[in-house]
Amino acid sequence: MTSKSLHAWFVVGALLLAFSEVAVSQIDMQQRISGLNGTNTGRGQQSANAAIRNSGVALVPQDFAQLSLAPGFLVSLSVLDDSDFTGDFRVDEQGEIALPYVGNIHIAGETASEAREKIREKLLQEKVLIDPQVSLNIVEYTAPMVTILGEVAGPGSYPLLAPRKLIDVLALAGGTTFLAGNEVLITHGNKDSEPILVHYSKATDPKLVDLAIVHPGDTVQVKRAGIVYVLGAVNRPGGFVMQEEGTLNLLQAISLADGTAPTASMGTIHLLRRNADGSEVDIALPYKQITRGKSPDIQLQATDVLFVPSSAVKAVFVNSQAVLSSAASSAIYAGLVR
Repeated sequence: MTSKSLHAWFVVGALLLAFSEVAVSQIDMQQRISGLNGTNTGRGQQSANAAIRNSGVALVPQDFAQLSLAPGFLVSLSVLDDSDFTGDFRVDEQGEIALPYVGNIHIAGETASEAREKIREKLLQEKVLIDPQVSLNIVEYTAPMVTILGEVAGPGSYPLLAPRKLIDVLALAGGTTFLAGNEVLITHGNKDSEPILVHYSKATDPKLVDLAIVHPGDTVQVKRAGIVYVLGAVNRPGGFVMQEEGTLNLLQAISLADGTAPTASMGTIHLLRRNADGSEVDIALPYKQITRGKSPDIQLQATDVLFVPSSAVKAVFVNSQAVLSSAASSAIYAGLVR
């Protein structure tokens, strides 16, 4: 074999070795990145995430394009082939930026694309440029907040860049709690606007809920559901939440209290209700007639108190039964001891 042939084989071998190393590197890189698609976890996922962080890629919020400019924002402006309009400009307290030759331009309340078009129109109106090619980007911004209060998992203030649906805003606070009622009050940051009361529950038509929009600076308050108290001769006295549509009738309330006790007087029970003026009224309800369907059931209101009285005759009978049962048990125990 000639020296030229040996040299050719040497070159081919070196190329094959180089290609094999490249292939191994590509496979290793694919294994590292595959964690991004959910195929690998653990170290592969961590390596891929570290690679993204080191690459300088920044995640942009989904609604960043709808962010409205406000005082304090820093914008980067450039106009093609004109260095006089190239640079960073801070939006002042009046919501304006000062540009050479054209003066102040009010851009607060506009999105980046709207402000860009507004500056372009201003340059055309002032006949500074014939066909200005304007580029504007947001460099620094202060995220406006929305305040979420009431019966939510995590009440507090949350960043809200652009108007969002009510259901999305409630999700920021972890959703509603078990005690949440079916009314949500939205108060706009603009004091001239009237608060909006939204009917919100699982039974509400989702299309109607989608119409409720929350804006940056608004306050969202989820009201607590009404509570009805059931006391007296029932098996589980206490307060019970009026869930879903905020309705609860007499029979449902007694059922939530695990029914009446053996000593309960089934003829009449009392409903204690407080009127809007603060006065209280005692309403006698024919409970036995209602259970038999001879009288209509009654819808309860928040803070209503149901009191189920005890029957003296039933109490004596129940107590007698308890005494006899105790005596029988004692007699059996005494017989076993002897």
